Amino acid sequence: MTQPHEDVARYRANLQDEIDSAALYRAMAEEERSPEIAELYLRLAQVEESHAAFWRRRIGKLVGVEPAPRPSWRARVMIWATQRLGVNAVLPTVMNQEATNRTMYDSQREAQGTALPAQERSHARLLAHLASRSRHGWNGARYAQLEGRHGAGGGNTLRAVVLGVNDGLVSTLSLVMGVAGAAFSSSTVLMTAAAGALAGACSMAMGEWISVQSSRELYQRQIEAERDELEHVPAEEKEELVLIYQAKGFSPEEARTIASRVISDKDSALDTLVREELGINPDDLGGSAWAAAGSSFLVFLLGALVPAAPLLLLEGEQAIIASATASGVGLFAIGAAITVFTGGGAFRSGLRQLAIGAAAAAVTYGAGMLFGVAIH
Repeated sequence: MTQPHEDVARYRANLQDEIDSAALYRAMAEEERSPEIAELYLRLAQVEESHAAFWRRRIGKLVGVEPAPRPSWRARVMIWATQRLGVNAVLPTVMNQEATNRTMYDSQREAQGTALPAQERSHARLLAHLASRSRHGWNGARYAQLEGRHGAGGGNTLRAVVLGVNDGLVSTLSLVMGVAGAAFSSSTVLMTAAAGALAGACSMAMGEWISVQSSRELYQRQIEAERDELEHVPAEEKEELVLIYQAKGFSPEEARTIASRVISDKDSALDTLVREELGINPDDLGGSAWAAAGSSFLVFLLGALVPAAPLLLLEGEQAIIASATASGVGLFAIGAAITVFTGGGAFRSGLRQLAIGAAAAAVTYGAGMLFGVAIH
């Protein structure tokens, strides 16, 4: 159990943080050109001031007098920067600070059963959204993906296929060239390529399964946490919705009307909060982990087949040359295909991809030669 003087020190630190945040948000509101966003900063300042009052009362109960600290020198520097350089200059720093402090009250017993923890997390999410908005302007799709890779769409699927094929091709080609450089027999090169392709495909599949499954479990935990907050602090969840809709460009009155309508039905409210606040599509929590694993396995094998197929049809030096040639064509095609996403020149991108793959193959071939000399 903590001593009273330790509690007072912690309360004073919390109070100073809230005083600093409130002062900074008010300065940001004064400098913000958008009336809607300025109103958001003012609301954030008011919430932080209510937090400060909470800790001020706590201190007063222990020491007999409620302190009234001024903003710290760090906060005054940030306010000065806001006034001289504008809100966008300090917004990333403020966002990072809120992200760091989002769980500051989760383990403090005095904050349990209050709105403080939920409000701090809400502030972190809102600041992340505002920082993104300041860099890119309003983008609904981007907002929907603030906290996850949801609704990525066909573009990401095609990109994953291209990169998976590239991984299979380059890794298998490098393996083939390394074993060939060591002057092993054609059958040994073929078996090594087959084993390497299967091992790589299994590794990719397992990694993708873990990634997707972990994401699903994380999203499910976030949804359950949101359900719990909606059950215990519905008023705070409503205020979060008001802030979010204001950030979308609605007036304060319109935002409050929409939030009131949404929060009146718990199922609808949960669905909306999960989508709007967390950026999670509850109908698609990252897709099937098994489907993702199977896809990764197949696309890796598809890429590995390019350098491995000639080894099935030819032997000796001809097989190695054919494998390298087929791989070169495949690498160039992959480089050209990447420009579908990057918008660059297909020929230049193809040559670059070919050069990278050739360099990897040359390194492993040289290492294989050295290894072969050492053991023969």
